[in-house]
Amino acid sequence: MEFIKGKGQIKAEIVVNGSKKFEEYGFNGKDGEVLVLPDKKRIYVGIDEINSENLKTATAKIIKALKNYKFESVEITPPNTKDKDLLLSFFEGFILGDYEFDKYKSEKAKHPIQKVAINSKRDFEDVIKEAKIRANAICFVRDIINSMPDEITPAKLAAIAEEVAKENKLDCKIYDEEWLRENGYGAFYAVGKASANPPRLIHLTYKPKNPKKKIVLVGKGLTYDSGGLSLKPSDYMVTMKSDKSGAVTVLGIIKAISELGLDIEVHAILGAAENMIGGNAYKPDDVLKAKNGKTIEVRNTDAEGRLVLADCLCYAQENIKDFDKIMDFATLTGACVVGLGEYTAGVMGFNKNTIQKAIETGEKRGEHFAYLPFNKYLPKLLKSNVADICNIASSRYGGALTAGLFLSNFIEEENKDKWTHFDIAGPAFVEKEWGYNPYGASGFGVDTIVSLLQSL
Repeated sequence: MEFIKGKGQIKAEIVVNGSKKFEEYGFNGKDGEVLVLPDKKRIYVGIDEINSENLKTATAKIIKALKNYKFESVEITPPNTKDKDLLLSFFEGFILGDYEFDKYKSEKAKHPIQKVAINSKRDFEDVIKEAKIRANAICFVRDIINSMPDEITPAKLAAIAEEVAKENKLDCKIYDEEWLRENGYGAFYAVGKASANPPRLIHLTYKPKNPKKKIVLVGKGLTYDSGGLSLKPSDYMVTMKSDKSGAVTVLGIIKAISELGLDIEVHAILGAAENMIGGNAYKPDDVLKAKNGKTIEVRNTDAEGRLVLADCLCYAQENIKDFDKIMDFATLTGACVVGLGEYTAGVMGFNKNTIQKAIETGEKRGEHFAYLPFNKYLPKLLKSNVADICNIASSRYGGALTAGLFLSNFIEEENKDKWTHFDIAGPAFVEKEWGYNPYGASGFGVDTIVSLLQSL
């Protein structure tokens, strides 16, 4: 999609809170309403107020609505503001709305709108360039998450990471299952050992000349999760291709940051594995030893993401020194979706300032995050009688919190204040369209974390 200055074949307008109505067509300019008048070459989209989420959704809806027509260009006037977040969202929405995942379909999606004509004397070149990088990174993430598990194996995800590294001049290290076993990453190794597609630990590094900060991003990359011997019911197994969302999100973030040329050093650690069944699968009652020496009693093999993340967090702290922040991203718990719904991610940690800034940045980028606070009563729920810690809680309640607290046991004391955990299980993959997001993978988190790191 190309952004140009000038005229388009059809004019689009965003109507704020009923400021323009066409009652004869049933359009009252309210939030979510769309009116296309092809004969008059006009399209109108209603929003209730001007904010990033609404602007992204409005421009996405313009593109989606025009897919049913033969117009090749659309003309629009950007909002009269200097607010960078609003302008980024305005331009991103066109690209995000044009996205369709049709890799496995015989009949491919139509993309009639090739040009967005900007009716304004202002210069938007820089903001358009950044919006394209962000939106393309989000679509890149969507594509990988949506791809089937037989295609995106741990080795394939590693190959994709290598391609990203080559294109963006990043350092890339990939470690196989034997390396994990020989070097004491017992929790990570156990999760992937029953699969015909062995695990990979992937470490990408973006290092500009004079970085002002050093950031570590860790992502859960279960390219498929059957539940292991604690097998998921068939209905719950469908969509588990999305259990790699945390790792792919991290890959999208470092891709965008390197293309934007930000002056921060970023390390992306991806823990890629399949949790499968087999004669050599890890079992309930096993006791695993993580890299930091802690032993873990396995009471449920479907609580596997935290085992992979535990060792990835250990790897990061052992191999990357003097970092300023470490953040992990995972579709970790169904409990988080039950508590917050499908459209909001949970944020946990010990640094309330970082958590609050993440939530506020999310609002500016049109993504929703909510703080889930730990308390002194939770640790005893992870107590094990045979090991240092149990991989599931003894209570069925507060599962998102106890999963986050489990991870905190693999954060060294001096790094507790630097660590933030994002449970993106809800918004990473939703089986319906919502806002500016399509059915399936959303690419949630990329936009917010890029802005968060940009602001450091």
